[in-house]
Amino acid sequence: MTRRKLFMLLASTAVSAPALFTSQMTRAASPIEATLYKNPSCTCCEGYAQYLEKSGFKVTVKPTNDLAEISQKAGVPEDLEGCHTMFVGGYVVDGHVPVEVIRKLLADRPAIAGITLPGMPSGSPGMTGPKTGTWTVYSVTKDGRPPKVFATI
Repeated sequence: MTRRKLFMLLASTAVSAPALFTSQMTRAASPIEATLYKNPSCTCCEGYAQYLEKSGFKVTVKPTNDLAEISQKAGVPEDLEGCHTMFVGGYVVDGHVPVEVIRKLLADRPAIAGITLPGMPSGSPGMTGPKTGTWTVYSVTKDGRPPKVFATI
């Protein structure tokens, strides 16, 4: 190999390496797309969507009067329903689940329908007031298996 060919090879590698690195960084920084279904009159759901957007999510909010039906079809038992139902990365996320738990779900990719934080716990993302007690996030399936504890916070 001549010096000229070696120089050209090194020069082309130096140009394409930063471009490759930038391309990978852009993909890593892309927002996580999510669709959140909420009761039209609920304001805490809007607060939850804003919380997610500040954490790198791109949330499409869809008001609906069929929230219970959407949750149940997604595998969330009635007694474990949260305030709103979100779909992200092929999973259902019901209620005010903290972003670190959602990221764990998306990173681990367990064989479940999704997760739920029942009710509207005080101090949870999007909710006012102080955090009181421990929150339990449950995993749910569509095949009727009993929910299991996914995380406690």
